[in-house]
This record gives sequence, C-alpha cells and structure tokens, in this order.
Amino acid sequence: MVSAGIGAVTPNGNTGEFYSLSDAELNRVVALTVESAGGATVIAGVGHDAARAARLATEAAGLGAHAVMVHQPVHPYQSQQGWVDYHRTVAEAVPGLGVVCYLRSPLITAKALKDLTGACPNVVGVKYAVPDPVRFAEMAAEVPEVTWVCGLAESWAPFYWPGGARGYTSGLVVILPELSLRLLDRLQAGDTGGAMELWRLLKPIEDLRARHGNGNNVSVLKEALAQLGVCRRDVRPPISPLPDSERDEVTAVLRSLRLPVGAA
Repeated sequence: MVSAGIGAVTPNGNTGEFYSLSDAELNRVVALTVESAGGATVIAGVGHDAARAARLATEAAGLGAHAVMVHQPVHPYQSQQGWVDYHRTVAEAVPGLGVVCYLRSPLITAKALKDLTGACPNVVGVKYAVPDPVRFAEMAAEVPEVTWVCGLAESWAPFYWPGGARGYTSGLVVILPELSLRLLDRLQAGDTGGAMELWRLLKPIEDLRARHGNGNNVSVLKEALAQLGVCRRDVRPPISPLPDSERDEVTAVLRSLRLPVGAA
C-alpha cells in the first residue's frame, strides 16, 4: 500500500478486527505497521472503555504511531457530554499525537465536537461513518477546524466529497491500492464523471462487503487476500468465513479487476 502511494495507514481499525484482538495483539499490530510503513503516517485504532482506550493510545505512541483513531464508544447508553468526556480522556493521554474521532452515531452534534476540539487541540480529524451526506455537509461546515474524512469507503466517497470530505477510508485498498488512489485523484481533480466510472467498477465488491448488514465487511477482504496468496481467510467470531457461493463471487470480482487469483 505504501509503495503504491498510500500516505496514511490505520492498524487496528474495524477491518483489522479490532474488537477481536487482545491488548498484546493490538500492540503487536501497531509495532509491525510502524516497522513496515516507511514514510506513511500511522494512525492506530484505540477503543473499548475510556481508561483502556487511553492506555492503548499511550502504548501506541510509545511504539511509534503518529496519531490515534478513537473508535465509536461501544455502550448502550451515551450522552453528548459523555461522548466528549470519553474522547477527552484519550486526547489528554497523548497530547503529542493527533486524534481522529470515528463518528458513527447520528446523535453526536457539531456542538459536542466543538466542545471537544476547544478542550483538546490535538483532535484534528473526524472519520464520519454515518450514511447521511447531507448531515455530513452540515457538520463539516459547522466545524471546519478539523479534517473531515468519509468513513464509508469508496461506495460513498463521491457523494461526501462535495460536502467537505478531503479523503476517505478504505478496506479495498489492501487488495488494489492503485484503484483507490485513482479514485482519490479524480475526486481531487473535480473529475466527477471519471470518479463515478471508477465507483461503478468498485461497487460490486463493496456491495458484497455490505451484504448481511455489513456482516461480510471483513470476511470478503480476508477471502480476497487468501485467494491472492497474502494470508489465511480466517476471521474470529462473531464474524465468520464466507460460504463457498460467496467465495466464488469474490473470485469473479477479482478476475474482473484482473487480479491474479490463486488456488487458496
């Protein structure tokens, strides 16, 4: 990915099965990424309860990460102030690192984000993963002091770009970074027609990842990497490997992208 031109990598994101890994495994992933990333910015995913998230952030800093991405708090009951306090706990633990909020809840307002950035100047970005480009545009306009990133990958990136996105996250990039970068180039150049042409090319695999309420999100990529000979297709519960029929669909998509499918 870095050789292809990716400038920022995120170990321990959702696609990396963050919630299935032990603390030792999470730190090992960060260490390996820092070792392999060359000149790319390493943004380590952290989360769970506030104290653990702060500790993981501190440990990531010690391992050489340049920034952290704070996963959306997993708790059935959340308030605006609680959301601010949670992220403030992490940001204050690593004042020398940039902090990116992973925003998945439509209940979090621009005011909450402003309260957070006012208290913690190292909060520098938002990975916005609410499927609502209109609300995204409103939030981005209200809080221009942070960098806004479409957190819903290539499928949504062309629709978030006019609203203020200046990048997008990608799982597909682990398979074919050149295509993801080409889409970014076209968006940056204002080439809407070219961007949508690529969007149509990439949509089949993104649709397959979104199947079963996003239950395939990780499994499709692991299956693709296995077929390309990069790693095993194993995933941990509550995710499961793809059935044979969907494995065949992955093979078909990889062949349509002219990738060398092996016999994994």
